[in-house]
Formats: sequence, C-alpha cells, structure tokens
Amino acid sequence: MEGQRLGGRYQLESRVGGGGMAIVYKARDLILNRPVAVKVLRSQFCTDEDFVNRFRREAQAVASLSHPNVVGVYDVGQEGDTHYMVMEYIEGYTLKEVIIQRGALPVEEAVRIAEQICDALDHAHQNQIIHRDIKPHNIMIGKNGRVKVTDFGIARAVTSATITHTNAMLGSVHYFSPEQARGGITGEKSDLYSLGIVLYEMVTGELPFSGDSPISVALKHLQEPLPEPRTVNPAIPQSVENVIFKALVKDPFLRYSSAREMLEDLETCLFPERLHEDKLIFPEDDEMTRVVPIITPEMMEGNTNGRTGVGQRKRQEPQNDSEEEKPAKKWWLKTILWLAGIGLFFVLAFFGFNLLLNFVPSVPEVSVPPVEGSPVSLATKKIEEAKLVPQVIEEANDSIEKGIVIRQDPGPTMKLKEKAVVTIYVSKGQEQIDMPNLVSLPRSTAEDTLKQAGFKLENVTFVEETDDQAEVGQVIKQSPEANAKVYPTKDKVTITVSKGKGFVKMPDVRNKSTEAAQVELYKEGLLIGEIKKEPTYITDKEGIVLSTHPYDPGMSVQRGVSVPLTVSNGQYPADAKFPNIPVFVEVVPGEEIEIKIEVTDARGKNMVVYQEKIAESKEYGVPLVLSPQQDGKVVATVKRPNDTQFNEYQTIPVAYSSLP
Repeated sequence: MEGQRLGGRYQLESRVGGGGMAIVYKARDLILNRPVAVKVLRSQFCTDEDFVNRFRREAQAVASLSHPNVVGVYDVGQEGDTHYMVMEYIEGYTLKEVIIQRGALPVEEAVRIAEQICDALDHAHQNQIIHRDIKPHNIMIGKNGRVKVTDFGIARAVTSATITHTNAMLGSVHYFSPEQARGGITGEKSDLYSLGIVLYEMVTGELPFSGDSPISVALKHLQEPLPEPRTVNPAIPQSVENVIFKALVKDPFLRYSSAREMLEDLETCLFPERLHEDKLIFPEDDEMTRVVPIITPEMMEGNTNGRTGVGQRKRQEPQNDSEEEKPAKKWWLKTILWLAGIGLFFVLAFFGFNLLLNFVPSVPEVSVPPVEGSPVSLATKKIEEAKLVPQVIEEANDSIEKGIVIRQDPGPTMKLKEKAVVTIYVSKGQEQIDMPNLVSLPRSTAEDTLKQAGFKLENVTFVEETDDQAEVGQVIKQSPEANAKVYPTKDKVTITVSKGKGFVKMPDVRNKSTEAAQVELYKEGLLIGEIKKEPTYITDKEGIVLSTHPYDPGMSVQRGVSVPLTVSNGQYPADAKFPNIPVFVEVVPGEEIEIKIEVTDARGKNMVVYQEKIAESKEYGVPLVLSPQQDGKVVATVKRPNDTQFNEYQTIPVAYSSLP
C-alpha cells in the first residue's frame, strides 16, 4: 500500500511493522506536515465483523488514554474496505531489538524501563483497560530514551462484555500469565505477570520458560517453578530479584495488588538499604489429594429418614404381644440353598473356562524392542523380528535427521501379544518453505518477516552497501532468492541493506569547457545543475568553467548531486584594461638563445606566453589583462648555449593605475 493516500491526508511511505491483525506503515500527515504511524487492518479480516469490532475497540481504548508512556492515537477511519488508525510515530527501536543487540541490560537501565512501563499500565488500569499483550516487541524505546507502550491490539475495557471473550488465549505465549495459559479470566495482575517476564528478560538476556511448542511453554507457566534470575546473572541485587519473584508468583492473589504497588517497589528497589534484603519466599501449595471414604450399607442405614432399612422395619413391627407366639421361620434352610447355588455356579464356570481354553489356542506375549533413534529400516526390521507389526507415521521435525525414529508407542520392554501393532513416528526432516521476498522492505520489517517464518536471527547476516536508488535501511538484495526452497532453522541467510548513496571526490573542472566538465562529472556519478554565465578577467572564450561552488574540488560529494556551474560568457568585465608591453631581446651575432616570456595579470600567475629559440634580435608584444584589483608583470628569461637553466633577462611591472 506504499504510496497510497488514506482519508485524503495520510500519505503511506513505507511499511515498518505488522502483527497478526494489522500492518503498520510510516506515513506523513499532509495537513499538519508531520510523520505518523498508520495501522491498517489486514485485508483478510475486513469482512470479519468480529475482527473489525476488535480493531475499533482498540482505537477507542487507546484514545481514552493520555500518558507520556503510551503511544497516542490521533485519528481513526475507514476508506472503502480499508480500516485504519493513525497513531504517534516513534523514531527508535523495540525493546526486543535492544535485548537482541545488547543481551542483558544493566540493572539500573532495566528497572528504569520497567518503571515507565508500570506507570503506563497503572494509567491504563485506572481507566479499566487491560493490555493483555505486554512483551518487549510492544515496547518502543525512542531515540530520546522515552519508553512507549504500544499495540493495544487485544486490549479491552473491563466490562461485562469482556467475559464472553475470555475463552480465547490472547497474547504471546512466552509472556503469558498462568491464568491466560489456562484460558481463564484475565485481569490487571496478568499484565503485571507479563511485565515480570519482560523485567526477567531484560536483566538476564533470556526468557524464563521456553519450549518446542506454544503448548509446552504454556504448561511451564502453569507447572514449573521459576528459574531464579540470580543463577543466570549473579549481579542482580536481591531486591530486584524479589520484585521479579512477586510479579511472577503463579497464584494471582500473592502478586502485587496493583500496578501502583509494583511501581512503588520498583522505585525503591535500588536504594542502598534494600540491595541485600532477605530473599522473598512464598508458601508452597499445600493442596493435597484427599481420600474419600467408601460408603458402606451401615453408613446408609445410619442416614435413613424413615424410608428404608431397619428403622422402617422397627416402626412396622406390630405391638401385639401375640405376634411373639408365632413359630420361627426356617431361615437357615434358605441360607444353605443360596450357598449351594452359588458354589455350583463357580464350579460350572471353572470347568467351562478350561474347556474353552482347550479349543482356543493361546497367543504368546513378546517384549517391544527399543527403536527410538534408529533408522526406520532397522526399526521396522527389529519390530518384525519380535513378531510384531510396525506402523510408520512420518512427521516434520526441526532437530532430528530425516528417516530417524522420533518415538514409539508402546514404549520398549512393554509386553504385547504377537502380531500386535507398534507405531513408530519417523522424522521426515524439517519441511522446506518458500523464501519470503524481502527486497524493498525496511530492515526491521525484514527481520520480523524472517522471525515469523521461523528463521533464527543468529543465522541471518546483514550487509550494508551503497545504493543510488534505495533509501537508507532498505533491503536491496537477499540470498537465498525469493521463493527458493529453504529450511528456516538451518539455512544461512544474507540480507544486503542500503546505506544510501555513495560519496565521490569532487573533480576539478575549472578552466575546462562546459562539455568537458559534463563528461568528468558524469564519470563520477554527478549531475549538471544550473549553468550561470558571467564575464570574467580570466578568458574571453565562452563556456569556460569558472567555479563549481559550493562543491569545491576535492570535497566528498554524494552521488547523484546536481553540481551548479559558473561559466564565462565570452566577455571581459567593463573595467578591464588590455595594455601591450614591448619586450626587446638582443642576440649576439652567431649565437642562438632560448627565450621564455611569462606574465602575471588578472588571468593568473606565471603564464607562459612565448617560449622559443632565436638566432637574431627580436621584439615581442606581450598582451596583458588588468583589473582594479590585479596589476600586471612581464618576466623575460633567457637560456644561453652554456647555461643549464633560464636566467632572468628583464622584468617589467605594469600598474593598473598607470594606464589611461
């Protein structure tokens, strides 16, 4: 969309970033003549009402905030199917780029950055807005050092409507809070947890939880204890580590109660009296599995309410004493009959089962052989030799070589019946992808594109070259080429970035004709600018270059610059005087001498007008050009047969004021 104009006033200049929902362009506000950032909703979401509404909510949420550490929103609009938002443009780097370039930051600097982020969150939370996606990628560090929180792309006002959206786990998994990871309701304390992860990364240079998949990282947030920052960087004061501990405790009720409380802790954590405070320890989760007792008939009888059981029978017993005189029932006879029936059933079942075994042959059991890490051909052979059936499933894997077994199911040494199926998962290597086209993108956008495609930045090399056409920082070449098949985590990538137009040494074209000067300048990649004609004492020839000001000879000049020329118009100034000075040279008969006559006047110094050998006396008429600022002088020198150099013969000074 570069070059397009939105709303009649925002001229899109270059793409500077992008996320899952929108693309960000650097643009110019033509009315106020200032740079702005324009976030444009991706075209595939423009027809999705849910995304459009979320985009509008973002604009409304951020527009309600006014804080020096929050990127300001200027305008929001729609042009056709294009939805856009105009924001403050920040000249600088993301905090993620700073961490990648510098590694772990000094503790004082990290705390200062965290304070500004926390101050911004406090302002947002007071306005019932939760960011939900705090991460270094969304923190801008301006060239003036000012920290700006940006991309409230998934921020929502905390209202009853928010609850309908909490099932979606929004944000970035490495900075998730445990409640976000389990898809629960997120609140202000989720932002504080994410800020704790950012502070951890700033002071250690690495993330506390990482894994091969988003799910594994989310599970670590839920289950694994936090790796202590001071084990990674012992230079971290205990007070700063305590701030991280309290922000990253998994139980939200044990975290800071608000961003204001965390900000106050950050502001004092580097005080000398706090640097060596006691380590903060939280109580472990004492929730244990409880054994539920089995409910016995006696327990049921004890809980009857007059409906069943002995209590009921007691109430139904008649109170007539004559009932006791009835003969007792033969209860023992029924008991014997029931026991005999049950015993006969088990005897018949035993003999029937043995008879069935005689007709059905038994299948022997075998142990599953271990095949993980083996080539697929060897693995299938081992399984078949164990009289089992191998089932091969291929899947992509970045770290395991193609054709090697990644895992098996069931595992080794497990007992199975012969001919049972053993599933082996075999690596088909990393899947190749099409190399993205990075040419013409800004460097930061190219880096984001590579990261989103799965490339490792340590395998990416950036090279700078001069380029007369591309802007500074724009990608001009790439290797591998666009659309080439590559392995993102293995292949090396070289990106050539323009460092602008090159510089050349300004050639000296003075006293040359205009045409000759143009040729010299073109050879150096320079252009001809304005040509100005004026009279001069130097020459009466038209078109002779007098000056290339302001680009003086020998200066470093950027290629493509237009060099202005001042040339002669073929006339002398009106106040010029042109005396002709006679010089007589006497020669002894029979002798041959060499004469050289030089003049100094308004045209220049020591200019040779005559130099020849003569064998007889001769008179020369020497023309001069004088100006009010420059007198003239004629110097004649002679070289005789026995001389090795010219010797002075005659010097004639000529004053401008002495001439009529």
